[in-house]
Amino acid sequence: MAERGEGGDAPLPASIYSDEQTVWADVSPLLEAACRDLRDGELIHGENFSLFAAMSALEIMDPKMDSGIEHSGYHSIEEAIEDGAAPIPLSFDRTVDVQCTIDIMDHFLACEATWHKGHSLAQTVFSCIYLLRLDRTSPHALLHSYCRIMRATCAAVISVVSDARTHEGRVVRLCMGHYWCCMDFTTCVGLSFLNSMSLEEDLFTMAYGLPLKGEGDEKCLSMLNAVEETISRQLRACKASSSKKGILENIEPLQTNLDLEEGYCKALLCRLRFRKHFYHVLMCMKKPQGRGFELARKHIASCLSELAYIYNSLEFLGFNAYGSCQNDIEDSTTASGRQPVGFDASLNSRLAAPTPPRAIKILSWKKAIKYFEKLLHDLDTICSFSMDPLLEGILRFVVQFQKSQPDLVARAHLQRLLVQDGKLYGRDPVFDVICRAAAVSDVPKNSGIQKSEIVLQLGQLAINLLKILCTNAAWQRRKLGKILQDWSVIYVQLELASKRDFAETPNILTDVNVSMKLSKHLLIWTEEQIYWIASRFLMLGFELDLYSPTEYCMVYWYMYVVLIKLAEATQLRMGTSSDIAKRKGKKKRDLPKDLAKDSQIPPMVLLLQCYICLSEGLTMMLAALRNEHKIFQRPSAFNTEEERFIQHFELLQRAHVPGHISYMLFKESTSHAQFSTLVRYNYFKDAQRIAKELRSSFSSDSDRLVELRQIEQVAEHNWIALNVICQAGAEDPSLKISFEFSHHPCFAIATVKRS
Repeated sequence: MAERGEGGDAPLPASIYSDEQTVWADVSPLLEAACRDLRDGELIHGENFSLFAAMSALEIMDPKMDSGIEHSGYHSIEEAIEDGAAPIPLSFDRTVDVQCTIDIMDHFLACEATWHKGHSLAQTVFSCIYLLRLDRTSPHALLHSYCRIMRATCAAVISVVSDARTHEGRVVRLCMGHYWCCMDFTTCVGLSFLNSMSLEEDLFTMAYGLPLKGEGDEKCLSMLNAVEETISRQLRACKASSSKKGILENIEPLQTNLDLEEGYCKALLCRLRFRKHFYHVLMCMKKPQGRGFELARKHIASCLSELAYIYNSLEFLGFNAYGSCQNDIEDSTTASGRQPVGFDASLNSRLAAPTPPRAIKILSWKKAIKYFEKLLHDLDTICSFSMDPLLEGILRFVVQFQKSQPDLVARAHLQRLLVQDGKLYGRDPVFDVICRAAAVSDVPKNSGIQKSEIVLQLGQLAINLLKILCTNAAWQRRKLGKILQDWSVIYVQLELASKRDFAETPNILTDVNVSMKLSKHLLIWTEEQIYWIASRFLMLGFELDLYSPTEYCMVYWYMYVVLIKLAEATQLRMGTSSDIAKRKGKKKRDLPKDLAKDSQIPPMVLLLQCYICLSEGLTMMLAALRNEHKIFQRPSAFNTEEERFIQHFELLQRAHVPGHISYMLFKESTSHAQFSTLVRYNYFKDAQRIAKELRSSFSSDSDRLVELRQIEQVAEHNWIALNVICQAGAEDPSLKISFEFSHHPCFAIATVKRS
């Protein structure tokens, strides 16, 4: 038997078998080095280490996927009903009945928000016994109408998210989750990062055989309107003056305590109206080509107004609550603080395959209200989009929209707007969209060009790009890195086509001149998209906190190279577009007069130049700190700097984006960086100067002005830090230098302190 430890119950480990062929080594220093080197969210990479296997092992213990094996005492819904878990009526005391109904409405709101956040429908909204057996609620008109519209709302949301699905399933990992569900790895490092990488749509749309649709659901609004009208009359009755009471005396009050009548009527009405308007929002946004957006915005405004009324009912409901309340109102799922009747998340444990769920933590009522406020604002942003026909404007809008970190439902609505039936907004053929983006004109509509294989593939890539940009940040980055290879292949094909004699293929390319021009423009545009995707891939790494400070130098260096290529491609495309416009608008003899004007750099290219200066400045600053201060170059116990370089940029290098880029080139570019050189070249001053000059070009664009202000702040702070370091001397040991992202999510500022 093993001996017991000195101070407790834990047994000491038995001796480990050893023989002459066995060699034991103390791995404690290695593990300690790993703990010091790894940050939260990072994983070890190595030849004998499978990142996919490690991610799968951790991911299956995500509570959204593997929720354990706990279950309630009820084995069926019928057993719960027989035991009185979901009574009808809720209480024979009409005041208590109203209070319980409001609690159910509030808990529904919290469950719905929790579902939207990624937990299963079976454990959240459909944990309501009344919803699972809706026919039982028929005698209770208020509860019945509310449950019906909840079910219809869930079906509408699932429909939108299902339409927007772009990913392959995760059957393998789900099956692994079922196999390992008895284990508990929820404390493993990196789980929070892996959560964000999960394929939200797969879990979100799983109905588990739940009764999502029922006969009569199409009448849910008329039922709700009838109940709303009844309660509105009861509210008017209790507000009526004594002179009018004789007229309204036949209206039965909502409940027995007349002093509380007005408060309860108002609390119910705002909850019913929120449901009504939210359902209208979903129905309006479902209309093709954004035709219902104007009306949807009106309903969104009404939803936000009703949410404010719902929140304001907190004090009244909490003060007049009956029975015992939850200790912490901040964690309560109801405004009154009471536990709602009729809910049991564990009843669906047999439905929620492939893993048996334990009860999950439902969002609090207050957090649910905040969630819906944000969701409605995100939906309003989508509805206010001008439906820009230019792809450049669309990409910018999506990136700007993603900065607010919208949740799945909002992103699904955005994708559904952008891509419908394989067309932009459901109306513009992808070929036309690409031609506008590439500044191609005069392409015959019935020519065989748009049916050529290369053009069709390019169109599909553009559609896929829009879909990917509507996903969560982690999955978006992963897919962007992978589709770069597809874009690179298309680029090579277009390059070959541009060199080919188009006269040899008359059946496909009928007009040689048009075909050659189209091929040239598409080649330029495709190259620009490749480097735009690469820059987005690199910047998302900062937003996801994938880079450690020791890796900032290589990341900014790679970003500098990519941004230069992007600026060149952008200027070439804009120059081509400008040439076409000039030729159309001017006579041949007038063209030389405008050569000076034509040589001006477009504002968009100058904006990219700002980021190029920041990237180069940060690269050289970090390299100088490594070369002269010997900081930000801590060696890793697990991989070399070259291995980390390959790990971060492998997807880019597979696609040759850019070509001939290697770790050795990075080392050659940064090995001689010094602060004296850095001060002389004034990278940060250049960025600040260009940003200030660009203000007039973007004076009517508030988002661009904010962006320029961010650039100025990053440049100014880094220039000040650079001067402080230079004045103090490179060898001053008292200087403590760190980098933070307080002014821009991707471009750091150096902070210098004395110890």
